[in-house]
Amino acid sequence: MENESMQTPFTRAFMTALFAGIITSVICLIYNGVYRDETGLEPTDIINVGSIIFGVNIIFLLLGILFYIMRLWKGAGEVIYIVALALLTAFLSWKAESVVRSSNHDVTIAFRGLLLGIILIMGVSASIAVPVLFHNKKFEENIL
Repeated sequence: MENESMQTPFTRAFMTALFAGIITSVICLIYNGVYRDETGLEPTDIINVGSIIFGVNIIFLLLGILFYIMRLWKGAGEVIYIVALALLTAFLSWKAESVVRSSNHDVTIAFRGLLLGIILIMGVSASIAVPVLFHNKKFEENIL
């Protein structure tokens, strides 16, 4: 008996982005914990467990919808998605380097490192993992 997929392109894109978002959340949480232990960064008003879990997953759900819409543009849509997210990641990384979190310079420097790491993790996952997993047949058969 053949394993026929009953998934539409929309649900495949949406569920792939959701899966990538969950994995990215876990990676960001691990990075957050290790980074805070290593640097001693204590303020958790902005970046904390709740904001990482909910923020990353909501962003990735929206990226799943965007990925589906971009795939509707035959040919160049997926390439535009990848390039646009890579450029957005580069832009946000650049802007993260100028964030002032506190009047204490050491806290600001540590916060920039935390923010930059999370932006890079999310950017790589969104621009590379979502398209790669979307086209992976084993992922579709075994996970979706």
